[in-house]
Formats: sequence, C-alpha cells, structure tokens
Amino acid sequence: MFELKREEFEILRTQIATSSEHGGIRYMPMAFTEQGVAMLSSVLHSEKAIQVNIEIMRAFANYRAILIENQELQSEIRFLDKKINTVFKSLLDKIDALHQKKTEIKPRQKIGYKF
Repeated sequence: MFELKREEFEILRTQIATSSEHGGIRYMPMAFTEQGVAMLSSVLHSEKAIQVNIEIMRAFANYRAILIENQELQSEIRFLDKKINTVFKSLLDKIDALHQKKTEIKPRQKIGYKF
C-alpha cells in the first residue's frame, strides 16, 4: 500500500468525476499494489471481499495485457525503470561512500588524567 501523490490524486479525481473537496483533504488517499491486494485477500474472508478482490486482480491482469500490447507505453516504462535504477545506484554509491568515510576516521586520543 502506498500514499498517492497530489498530482495522482487530481488525475484520479477528474477521471471519476468527483466534485472538488469541500474544506480540503488532510492527507492523500492510500492505494494498493497488485501484491498488496493479493495479501489483503488472505486476511479478508467475507464473500463480498473475495468478489471485490477477484475483480481487482482481473483489473491488474487487464492492465498488464494492455501494457504488453502497447509498445509506446512499454518503452516509456522501460525508460522510467532505467531512470529509477540509475537514481538508486547513485544513492547506494553515496551511502557506500559515506560508510567508507565513517570507517576511515582515526580514533581520537584520550584526554584527561593518565594513571
């Protein structure tokens, strides 16, 4: 489960034709990933919850089929994936550099009375 960004919420709100929020919203709504829906199904046991879960999983399957058929969307997703991987690699390299810097610090000489 993850929290929607403001832009994602605005797109979602316009797609389902909801009116503007009166008084504003205090926090962005949460959304489930496909794996989150699958995990949720193992917890919920009512007949209604099972049917809703099946429909959501079918929607994810349809979405995956659309992605497979749409080459332009595939290439855009690949581009974003590469970009995210580059950012994560850069971030991990910086964390490693900080870790190395931390381990290279020489211990300080003790001060105070010596016995």
